[in-house]
Amino acid sequence: MAQGQQAIRPPSDLQSVQSVLPPFDQHANSHSQPIDMTSVGAAYNLIDNIPTFMKELIAGGAAGGFAKTVVAPLERTKILYQTQYATFRSLGVTQTLLFIHRREGFLGFYRGNGAGVVRIVPYAALHFMAYEQYRRLIVDNWPDWTPPGALVDLMAGSLAGGTAVLCTYPLDLVRTTLAYQEGGSLCGCSMAVCASIAILMVRDPTRSFQAYTGIRDVFYKVVKANGVRGLYGGIGPTLCGIVPYAGLKFFVYERLKGCLSDEQQNNVFMKLACGAAAGMVGQTFTYPLDVVRRQMQVQAVGFSNQKYKGTLDGLVAITKAHGVKQLFAGLSINYIKLVPSVAIGFAAYDIVKSWLRVPSREGSRKERTS
Repeated sequence: MAQGQQAIRPPSDLQSVQSVLPPFDQHANSHSQPIDMTSVGAAYNLIDNIPTFMKELIAGGAAGGFAKTVVAPLERTKILYQTQYATFRSLGVTQTLLFIHRREGFLGFYRGNGAGVVRIVPYAALHFMAYEQYRRLIVDNWPDWTPPGALVDLMAGSLAGGTAVLCTYPLDLVRTTLAYQEGGSLCGCSMAVCASIAILMVRDPTRSFQAYTGIRDVFYKVVKANGVRGLYGGIGPTLCGIVPYAGLKFFVYERLKGCLSDEQQNNVFMKLACGAAAGMVGQTFTYPLDVVRRQMQVQAVGFSNQKYKGTLDGLVAITKAHGVKQLFAGLSINYIKLVPSVAIGFAAYDIVKSWLRVPSREGSRKERTS
């Protein structure tokens, strides 16, 4: 060691350490508070005291709202395809997006998204929560002589889908109505309302058209014209479509996740892949019913001359008028929208559930025997 230098040795007690660094302690005490571990523990206890079904509602709503906002531009384009706007069908996906941007600007991509989010948050919350509750109920009452299998997810998902739709369908009707109105400018009306009237009056100049300016306006005018029943226009094909779709979606997602290792199940990208595959499988089998549903919703708010008596009548009428291909109108863009939407929804739900420390499903006494 060089002359004049002294070895640095640790002090023998804590008091000596404090005496070495008094400025640091004084600064810390003057500008910050020590971490109160009691408060941290209280926060954890608060989370733990939230009922499980409330945690599932929160996780489902957050996941649904986030996913819906991400894919809103593609969702609007898909609705324009489904409702037989000849202009948009001839333009194609990319040109339709560019057309909307030119006519309405960036916010045009999100026209009707407010109503969509208002609908999807309670819908997704109820959907995921109901699925978990139905699943527990089915598993806990499953016969002892056989373990519950894949049928559980199919049944629980189907029941959850039907429950969520019945509770939130009027909001879906409003979302479709507002998204259907294409932007423009005419007569001092709002851009969306005026362009819708202009395009449809070219087709039928003798027809009177209803203009809707917002969520409340749609509710008021539909109920005034058709009663509360009008808010459920198209509920038949919706239920026929959502029951098998929701069942298949949860079934495929859970089966694919079950094939992964524990490490892979915690990987966000693997969850996204499983969710995307689940959405594509479910949507392919049930998409024609979704097309009929949109047509009946447009019919309910006065934007269509075509009248369908029911789901089967709608399927037959569309096939006769436009061919089987029309039953899958917009399916390609629906895949583009659905892949991120369902994938993000499932992944976000699982992540928020882990943040909220929702108990694992494997705790069920019946499932442990499967």
